[in-house]
Amino acid sequence: MQKTNKPTKISRRSALKQLGTSTALAGASGVLGAPMIWAQGIKDVTLLHLGPAYSAFPDMVAKASADLGFKVEMQNAWTDGIMARVVNQPDTLDIADLEFWATQRVWRRGNMQPIDVSRIENWEKIIPIFRDGTNFDGSPMSTQGTLPFEVQYVNGEGGFASGATDQASIIPTIYNADTLGIRPDLIGRELNSWAELLNPEFSGKTALINVPQIGIMDAAMAIEARGDITYGDKGNMTPEEIDKTIAILIDLKKAGHFRAFWSSFDESVNFMAGGEVVIQSMWSPAVTAVRSRGIDCEYRGLSEGYRGWGNGLGMMSHLDGLKRDAAYEYMNWMLSGEYGAFVARQGYYGTVPETTKAALSAEEWDYWYEGKPAAVEIKDPFGGVMEQPGRARDGGSFEQRVGGITAWNTLMDEGQYLVERWNEFVAS
Repeated sequence: MQKTNKPTKISRRSALKQLGTSTALAGASGVLGAPMIWAQGIKDVTLLHLGPAYSAFPDMVAKASADLGFKVEMQNAWTDGIMARVVNQPDTLDIADLEFWATQRVWRRGNMQPIDVSRIENWEKIIPIFRDGTNFDGSPMSTQGTLPFEVQYVNGEGGFASGATDQASIIPTIYNADTLGIRPDLIGRELNSWAELLNPEFSGKTALINVPQIGIMDAAMAIEARGDITYGDKGNMTPEEIDKTIAILIDLKKAGHFRAFWSSFDESVNFMAGGEVVIQSMWSPAVTAVRSRGIDCEYRGLSEGYRGWGNGLGMMSHLDGLKRDAAYEYMNWMLSGEYGAFVARQGYYGTVPETTKAALSAEEWDYWYEGKPAAVEIKDPFGGVMEQPGRARDGGSFEQRVGGITAWNTLMDEGQYLVERWNEFVAS
């Protein structure tokens, strides 16, 4: 492990604890210490958190502001928009909420600063996939695509470290194992393979996410499962593999196989809820939203495994002094349980199961994490009933789902070429 010089460790909680001591001393000596100044100053701090709508939530920002005593503001943007702000307008945000593959793309621009993991209170409780790059049983995770561990640590020289160091690029906060959404009531039989996305049986009733880096991965999972192509690495295709993949997709599109290419959460929900689409790329909260309408929608684990992704919070380089202290406080708050429970009720996972468990009811934990049948009505983060007692979560337990990830969202070496070819496909 590479070592770096650590700054003085201070947290709001420890400072406030010290403040009590300082106040007592002040009464005796007439002198107020640094913790008092720190506590008085940090209440005037405002942090801007820029993140995608699936990970940055107004409810959580408001709760964090109330708990921490300083203001956190939030803006939503797609990952491409966040990357553009980080690269071209770094002073317009304080906290960048990035996918790991996006971190791979922007880190070397030097507009973000390393995070001292010794100042992250629950760092050692973050699941091993992020900290160590291993599965729950200690076995290596799939490296198809951008395994978060590959870009988790930095080397102090502007690049990523090959192993664990004292400095992180971003602090992992949210992740999931994605699969296909299906309407079992309209399909009427069991589905167990990604290849079903390409099955002529569902011609005109399928959809893909129109984000090239993710849509191509879903398509590749299906194409490989059908036996058309065996990729060397689905997450880093050669130009020839991209060409073969796009050729298959264009043929399918011209045959009328795809109903749509969705670009927003609401589109994916409406296509599925309306029955226009019966199998498609989908996010877990979208499945939850469809189910909350009383419509049967499944997020079933398939035999070829899941496509994984993860987001984390990074600190911009311009943060220093009290504002940097506040950023550490905010990141610690995000791992303390409230946020993990909120995203769990959408079907996502927080990165510290121990604190998430403490913030969920026992029945919620059993349903979302243990894969047990719901003992009570299961509600979404906003109080809507999304599951009745007796039904278990699609795909089983937390470890079964996350441990079954076989590819990760990614940035390919031929990323620009991929985008050009993907756009040709969508326009064909």
